[in-house]
Amino acid sequence: MENTTTENKKRVFSAIKPTGNPTLGNYLGAMKYWGGMADEYDCLYSVADLHAITVSIEPKELRENTKRLFALLIAVGIDPEKNILFVQSHVRSHAEMCWLLNNYTMFGEARRMTQFKEKSEKAPENVNVGLFDYPVLMAADILLYQTDIVPVGDDQVQHVELCRNIAERFNNRYSPTFAMPKAQVTTTGARIYSLLDPTAKMGKSDSNDGGSVYILDTPDDIMRKFKRAVTDCDTKVKAAKDKPGITNLLNIYAAATGVTVAQAEKEFENSDYASFKMRVGEAAVEVLRPVREKYEALRRDDNALLEIMKSGAEKAERAARKTLEKAYKKIGFVRL
Repeated sequence: MENTTTENKKRVFSAIKPTGNPTLGNYLGAMKYWGGMADEYDCLYSVADLHAITVSIEPKELRENTKRLFALLIAVGIDPEKNILFVQSHVRSHAEMCWLLNNYTMFGEARRMTQFKEKSEKAPENVNVGLFDYPVLMAADILLYQTDIVPVGDDQVQHVELCRNIAERFNNRYSPTFAMPKAQVTTTGARIYSLLDPTAKMGKSDSNDGGSVYILDTPDDIMRKFKRAVTDCDTKVKAAKDKPGITNLLNIYAAATGVTVAQAEKEFENSDYASFKMRVGEAAVEVLRPVREKYEALRRDDNALLEIMKSGAEKAERAARKTLEKAYKKIGFVRL
């Protein structure tokens, strides 16, 4: 079954958990491109707060993280007028569809999900059913909107494959109901690593936040982190396998300023490491400045932000309910 929209655009669905703080790496690697996708695709973006409670999180933190991420998504360029932007728990169809799809998911295939195994090992004291069922809720998120494309990282491809299995099983048992989504591993932007460990990804939940530059960091914090960035014992500003720190800084500078790595190497061929790190830090400050300023403006009016959330939820619920009602009827539920 193929999805068709009024404009015959393919539909993209992406959900982001409100945990941790999005980083410069998240921005340069993916987020800065999201706003422009609406020109080519019919896009839905969700703050996945239902997914956030599979791990222990304080109520105050969940509320603040949800508002922060929602405002940040607008600040990075996702226009709520051109995209459907909503908070997952505001659309009840997600929880309802998850329960339906649980009954078309085999225990064995759910048990094979590697993320469940990894997270269970990291927090053995909190191996809850929600953590196990996370991929089925993710399938509900995707299938509700007749999604064609799901942009994901490598670690989520397995979940999209499970989603396809569930959709195929349901479609075969009844009749074509769900579009068959495809995972699209994002490769658009630069791959950015930790400033303190350039062999590890810059993480939004990094235990040592000195290695991660967060989108909402102040300019002073950003400059401080770049001054402490690891380099090597050489003096040449050149990308190389044996120079991961310098290579990472060159990639950051290139992505932040729009030049190639080769152009950046030429620009800094006579520069010392201290001056080079300062310039990269300044480039990071400038590329994040408009995002931070727009975010701060949005957060000054909580009621206006909640109104945008409400509008997005209403649009999402209308789209989701069509699919949910179709599934209810095909299974055999009596509808009023």
